[in-house]
Amino acid sequence: MADPEPGFNQRIWQVVAAIPAGKVATYGQVAEKAGLARAARRVGHALRGLPSNTRIPWHRVVNAQGRISLPEGSDSHSTQRDRLEQEGVLFGTRGRIDLRQFGW
Repeated sequence: MADPEPGFNQRIWQVVAAIPAGKVATYGQVAEKAGLARAARRVGHALRGLPSNTRIPWHRVVNAQGRISLPEGSDSHSTQRDRLEQEGVLFGTRGRIDLRQFGW
């Protein structure tokens, strides 16, 4: 996806970089904090554009239901879940994260 305004990705990445370990934020929260209210999908596009060796903690971004949005069973889904669990984030029996407890 072409960047409709230079710097959108940079703004999103800066917000994601600020999410502390052991906490998660939703795509919508990241968009709002980046000044892109109602642009949650844009956050997903920006995160997909990160290089594989990035230090930006993309794994701390989840959907509004507190779930990982990547396809269950995929390597990326497993990586995200493993990284979150290593930071102490707990998943409920249905794969949900309690956003009241672990939300940023």
